[in-house]
Amino acid sequence: MIKKELITYSLKNIYKRKTRSFLTVLSIFVGITSIFIFISFGFGLYNYINSFTTSTSVDKILIMPKGISAPGIDDNFAITENDVEAIEKTPGVFSATGLYAKAVQIEQNKITKYVFLISFDPKKPLILEMSSIKIDDGRELQEGDDGKAVLGYNYKVENKIFPKAYQVGDNIIINGQKTRIIGFLGTIGNPADDSQIYITNDYFKKLYPNETGYAEVIARIDIKDMNNIINRVEKNLRNSRGLDKGQEDFFVSSFDDLIEQYSSALDIVIGFIVAIALVSVLVSAVNTANTMITSVLERTREIGTMKSVGAKNSEILKIFLFESAFLGFVAGIIGVLIGFAISFTTGQILKNLGWGFLQPAFPWYLFVGAIAFATLTGALSGIWPAWRASKLKAVDALRYE
Repeated sequence: MIKKELITYSLKNIYKRKTRSFLTVLSIFVGITSIFIFISFGFGLYNYINSFTTSTSVDKILIMPKGISAPGIDDNFAITENDVEAIEKTPGVFSATGLYAKAVQIEQNKITKYVFLISFDPKKPLILEMSSIKIDDGRELQEGDDGKAVLGYNYKVENKIFPKAYQVGDNIIINGQKTRIIGFLGTIGNPADDSQIYITNDYFKKLYPNETGYAEVIARIDIKDMNNIINRVEKNLRNSRGLDKGQEDFFVSSFDDLIEQYSSALDIVIGFIVAIALVSVLVSAVNTANTMITSVLERTREIGTMKSVGAKNSEILKIFLFESAFLGFVAGIIGVLIGFAISFTTGQILKNLGWGFLQPAFPWYLFVGAIAFATLTGALSGIWPAWRASKLKAVDALRYE
């Protein structure tokens, strides 16, 4: 342990060289701030992805045709009603429902936008269960709701999609046709999802009688036997579509698969970004070491005086090691505070822009870890200069010019 008088002495020396100390702290906290920001947003994304593991989506699987475009645009491999029946007859599948999707033009006072129109069977609203979203205003779609639609959350907010917000009972122009709004969904936190329009499958067929098949199918299954059920679904679909094994023109995914894919991609992205931030920390560590070496040189005679009056090598080592660690500690606190302020503010801005899922998370160990990392960086940077100072001989130090 370092003695109280040595701590007081070190702090006085840091203050005496406050300009150099400030520059050292500056170089460290910039890197710590960057790391804090990236990790906080990374934790937020992990929390968002992991939230699906405890939601009503865990017992769902997605069956989608292989294609080269977004759902509803490429119908070369569309899934038919016979395919849905084959899926639903699979042991372990409780229910299955097909969804239609189409890119449509919407307009308001000569302003046009393009969004996705999604349709589903109101008796099997599995698509809403997957996202755990509920009606925020108005009511849900019901069987027989021709000419009616439920809109995403952003339609009820001014200047999100159109300058004027919509209300329940208003009409929205879809591909030149008036459709009555009966409800709005709660926010998902993604501008694309919050801009979608939902209608019934029956109404979709009336609007697009030549549509060849579903864009995707959602099935609720027994999660206790998920892998075997997926294999059986694939086998039944191959039989329904007259395909041999290995020639599938569709793919089946569980939410575990999707979450694993997203998490793996996120690991790579966050790791790459943090690695870049660590370069900044490395540069700051070199700067800290340079500062401590300079400090040793400037205080060589001072070291000689301390040794001549009985200071031990270990005490000299502790003085310089404490100074470098303290600079890292201060930089860590400042970096964490600035990083928190930037992350929190950016999160609020993104939320107001409709990107609600891009929210940072601030677990206590992020604060402690960032400060500890900064302190350790400072301490490690000062080890060699501190060791060098402790090995100076009193006679040589007193003669130093």
